[in-house]
Order: sequence, then structure tokens, then C-alpha cells
Amino acid sequence: MKFARLLLRPEIVFLLLTVLLVVAAGAAYWVSRATVLTIAVAPRDGTEPALIRAYADALAKRHKEIRLKVLDLDDVRDSAAALQEGRADLAVVRPDVSLPDNGLTLAILRDQAMIIASPEASGLTRFPDLDRKRLAILAHRDADQTLIKAMVEHYGLTLLEKDVPGPVPPRHVALVEMAEADLAAAFAAKRVDAVVSVIAPTSPTAQRIVGIVQGLSRNRKVAFVDVENADAIVARLPRLQSVTMPAETFGGSPKVPAEDVHTVGASYRLMARTTLARSVAADVTQHLFELRSGMANVTPAADYMQAPKYESTAEATSARLPIHPGAVDFFEREQLGFVERYETWIYLVAFLGGGIGSAVAWVGQRLSRLRRERVEEATDRLLEIRREAQDTTDAARLERLAREIDDLAGDIARHALERPTEARTMSAAAIAIDAARSTVKRTIAASHYASETSDLAGRMTSTEAATAG
Repeated sequence: MKFARLLLRPEIVFLLLTVLLVVAAGAAYWVSRATVLTIAVAPRDGTEPALIRAYADALAKRHKEIRLKVLDLDDVRDSAAALQEGRADLAVVRPDVSLPDNGLTLAILRDQAMIIASPEASGLTRFPDLDRKRLAILAHRDADQTLIKAMVEHYGLTLLEKDVPGPVPPRHVALVEMAEADLAAAFAAKRVDAVVSVIAPTSPTAQRIVGIVQGLSRNRKVAFVDVENADAIVARLPRLQSVTMPAETFGGSPKVPAEDVHTVGASYRLMARTTLARSVAADVTQHLFELRSGMANVTPAADYMQAPKYESTAEATSARLPIHPGAVDFFEREQLGFVERYETWIYLVAFLGGGIGSAVAWVGQRLSRLRRERVEEATDRLLEIRREAQDTTDAARLERLAREIDDLAGDIARHALERPTEARTMSAAAIAIDAARSTVKRTIAASHYASETSDLAGRMTSTEAATAG
């Protein structure tokens, strides 16, 4: 009872409301604050680090709700491991090299194709034609070498990772690492027969490489190795992908290539851990493509980003390289709004708030009833005092009743000051106080009058007796 009365004092209520407002403000800040995600990026000498840094800077500049903490690593195997081990929320992954178990695709940062080009006179147009040939490779990356080796072995050839003196043994293909500036001289000296690169066909580097080969051809035509039945190879090596280079990709006069070239390739993908919230994944994907134009002004790599291709939601989430449901939400324009994202919390807050409000109202009603009952009890006691005063002439007893009336009046006044009380109850109490006091006063007055009359009668009797004597 005392605790409940204390709880409903104005200053306590104000304090509780202040605490609730502070908690609500803290909750609003927590909901609206930026989410910081760690992203693992590799390789250091690739184009992806510059792209991701441009993305991180754009997010911060536009004050988006997502922030990126970039974790630079040397190799795509390391970035995949960072995602696998939980050290990163996002990662740049090349699936044909290392695919984390907990990775789902958000976007394709760069599609690459394996391009094998030589002057048209070489006649190298099929993989079996590469037997005992030397291939120049300009950028030595383990990931690219793994892809080239897989393709060579598919056709029953063996890849020599370093050049060998003398002729290349039968059923072997040799890689010769060199700088781009040395490529033309190597072709001219017949130290290499073709150039191989795993690269985006439309990138400036790919255009330069094919341009060098075209300049060495007498008719300015280039021969490209075409991968027959690329779809069958992808079925066997599902982390690769079938790529078609359209005619005129590298020039239109003459056409380079003269017709579509089929090959295989790999992709650098932005992947998220499977446990990343669906709404957060959707925001990351959305901002990546929304900020693309500004990022392209910083790095050309932004122009090569694309959404993963799929026909239906079921296909997207059940593919060999599944797409994160959050990314699908963005691609399908089914992103959740604020209410939908936090509907559970909103429901809980509303439920708890309603429960707390009902509890406070009940406590208030209970205290109001208790106060009313106290006033009613005091009123009943005042009526009893009135009856007792009518039935007694004892001066001491009447004095105690008068003091009790004052105490009850004080209690009623204190209850009325602490909280509003019904007017009917207070009117009845006021009438009872007046009636009790009036009765006590009349009884005391009557007692005094009777005492004085008795004394006067006694004195008169004594005087008459003395006169008679």
C-alpha cells in the first residue's frame, strides 16, 4: 500500500516517464545507427580493393545506414577463409578457387573469361591445337593458373607452369610469364605461340592485349581458341561459368572476333555470410548499385558490376551458387519497410506498453478505491462518534471524542490533498465532521448547563435553610 502510494506520487511518475523517454530515445538511436560490416577483399593487386574502397567511401559520404570496415588480404583464398571463419561479414570470393560454406552471393563484381588469342595464321582455334605450344601469361595469379590447368587437363593435356628449354613435350602446354611490354617481341621471336589471360573481355587491359596480337597479324585478324561444349564443361566443373564473347568485341574493322567465341570463365563475387540479416543484405546490395555511377568516377571497375542471372526466386536460392534472400528481395523489389522489419519489436513494445499501462491504471484505481474506503471508514466513525456523544455526559469521554474528530478530519484532508477524491465522498465526510462536532459541542454545552443548574439549586437550598433558621 505504502509502496503503491509512493509509486504514484507526481515526482515519481515524472521520473518514470523520463526514464521511459530516455529508453525510447536510446532504442530509436540503436535502430537508426549505422551498421558496421567487415568486408574481406582480395587480391591486393586486383581491381576489387579499389572498387570496395570506393563503395565504402560512398556509403560514408552519403551517410547511409551501412558502413564498411575493409580487411585487405593477399589472395582470394584468404578472403574466402575470413568469411568461412566468421572474421568477416562480407567477402570478395572467386568460387572456382575457394567457396566458403557459409557464403551467399549478393552481386557479381566482375565476370572473367579465359581468352586465348594468337595471330590468325597460327590456326589455334581449338584446345587440342595447343598441344606442344607455349602460352604467354601476363599476370601470374594462382587463381587464374588453376582455371587454365583445369581446362588443359579436361582435354587430356598437361600444363607446365614454367617454360622448359627446347621443344615442349607432346601432350603438354607450357606457360611463359612475361610483362605486357615484352609480348610483341616474344611473338616476333616465336618464343610464344599464343597469349592466355583470364580477364573481363571489355576491360582496357583485355583490349590492349588483343590489340597487340592484332598488330602482329598480317591481315589484322586474330584467332581465338573456342571451347566446344562449354556447357558440358560447366556441368562437370560447376564453379565455372559459360561465357560467350560476341563478334566485334575487340573491333569492327576487321571484325575481332569475326564471330561469337565460346569459352569458360569465373567471377569475382561479393558474398555475405548466410546469417547476415535479410534486411541488411538487401541494403548492401541496393546501395552497391545505387552508388554505382559515383563509384565509376573513382574506378572503372564499377562499370563491370552486375546482378546474378536467374529466372525465378526458387532458382536464385537453389542454384549451385545461391543468391542471398536479401539480395533477391532487392532484385525483386520486395524489400521490407520499417514496420515490416521491426514488426515483432513493435508488437512486443505495444504489448508490453499496453500491459504496463493497464497495470498502472489498475494500481491507480486500486489506490483510489483504498482512499475512498479510508474516507468512508472515517465518515462511518464520525457518525458513530455522533451517536456516542448523544449517549454520554462524561466530560472526559466527550473531550476524547472531540480530539478523535479532529484526527479523522486531518486524515480526510490529507487523503484529499494527495489525490483527487470523489466529490460525493468528500461532501458526506464534511457533513459527518460538522454533525459530529456539533453533537459533541451541544452535549458538552448541555452538560455544563446541567452542572451550573445543579450548583445554583444547591446554593438556593442552602440560603433558604439559613433563612428559616
